[in-house]
Amino acid sequence: MTGGAGFIGCALSQRLAGQATSWTVIDNLLPQVHPSGERPADLHEAATLVRADVSQEQTWTELDGAPADTIIHLAAETGTGQSLFEASRHGLVNVVGTTRLTDWLSRQQRLPKHVLLTSSRAVYGEGRWVRADGSDFYPGQRSHEMLSGMTWDFVGAAATAARADLTHPSPTSVYGATKLAQEHILSAWALSQQVPLTVLRLQNVYGPGQSLTNSYTGIVTLFSRWAKSGKEIPVFEDGQIVRDFVYIDDVAEAVARGLGAPTPGLRILDVGSGVPTTIHGLATHLALVHAAPAPVVTGQFRDGDIRHGVADLAVTRRELGFEPKTDLATGLSRLQTWIDAQDEG
Repeated sequence: MTGGAGFIGCALSQRLAGQATSWTVIDNLLPQVHPSGERPADLHEAATLVRADVSQEQTWTELDGAPADTIIHLAAETGTGQSLFEASRHGLVNVVGTTRLTDWLSRQQRLPKHVLLTSSRAVYGEGRWVRADGSDFYPGQRSHEMLSGMTWDFVGAAATAARADLTHPSPTSVYGATKLAQEHILSAWALSQQVPLTVLRLQNVYGPGQSLTNSYTGIVTLFSRWAKSGKEIPVFEDGQIVRDFVYIDDVAEAVARGLGAPTPGLRILDVGSGVPTTIHGLATHLALVHAAPAPVVTGQFRDGDIRHGVADLAVTRRELGFEPKTDLATGLSRLQTWIDAQDEG
């Protein structure tokens, strides 16, 4: 499991503990995510942690001959906004790190039975929109001029939920582009080697265990911290940016189901709650929970941000029998309890 000491990796280690007696986790324990540099307490004890960088060849040469029955590729730089200014860092980890993995797999005497990649809804960019006459189109990236003029939506059109078999990828961030590159690299390798590949495009994952110090990921955790401290939450654009927030336990369940049911060839599925939530709605809920000031719509924006991101889970339900169980109110309540415990500790 690459990147397995992170937020999703730790939750997954607990979920899979009863299905595997041991496994190897490769993670560089990046200070931005792991300030202490120590093994996370939530990483299951059965996991052997190798502190190493997936983008470095030496990492993989030292693992030559290690068992590789199933590969779970989580390792990635994940900051959407950060990726615009640190593109080389994202390219090195996300793209080169993936090619290092495939080179290593090719050197081994036995191919894996299954490879699973956690990709991102960022690969869709703005995705598919529908005009008033019913015709669809791909608007691409909102320009700086468009955002500066506070034209947040594409006039005369409505966004659609993303579904891998219907929505063409068209990333609007460096991060999204590198995640799509991961998909392409692994699919080219896996199909040539006849290794089943499952790609799960995750929406906005949140919940207990998410970094409380990394400001580039986890808007739910960031807003929760601000509200708890009594701060006014600033909301970008007009507050009507839409996201699909999916609880960490549901993501771990989706990954476990994906691992348990490999199919020949390439399978790409979406993982989210399937429920659209505005950023203003999220901020308002958290402000009320903590009796904080009402959120303030600032009109600020980030270049490369998409307007609407929600998953259509129809195929995922059919393929995996997956149904998210944790609604946003319940998930936020659990997150607040966990944050309180961290602050008290």
